Amino acid sequence: MAGKSAGRSTTAASAGTTTATDDATWSDAEITELKETLRAEIDRLERDLVAAQVDLVDLVQDTQDIVGDDQADVGSKAIEREHEAAMAANTRDVLAQYHHALERVEADLQGVCESCGGTIPKPRVQAFPRATLCVACKSAQKR
Repeated sequence: MAGKSAGRSTTAASAGTTTATDDATWSDAEITELKETLRAEIDRLERDLVAAQVDLVDLVQDTQDIVGDDQADVGSKAIEREHEAAMAANTRDVLAQYHHALERVEADLQGVCESCGGTIPKPRVQAFPRATLCVACKSAQKR
């Protein structure tokens, strides 16, 4: 990623280590890149959601026209409709996470854990822009 080493001290860079301030300090280029990544994903997800909603409407209309369908066809259509509904719901959830992440970046909170207030390592946010928890809090949440 562009600007990955920005904010690194000369001694830390020559030693090959990253200091805590490196994880908390974001260059303007890194912030711009993060915002662009988030906005691109938001755009993609919004397009996916519109397509999923159109597919779901088509499936619902197709399900209403069951005259002549056998039980297997009716069941298959119901499963397909439920699958599409679940996929649309998942897309809405992920889209909300991306919107929240963009709001956090615009408030300069992209590297701050929402749970403990600690630092979320910059490489974690760059790899997973929706990250809102540090590794320790995310691990504790999974338990």
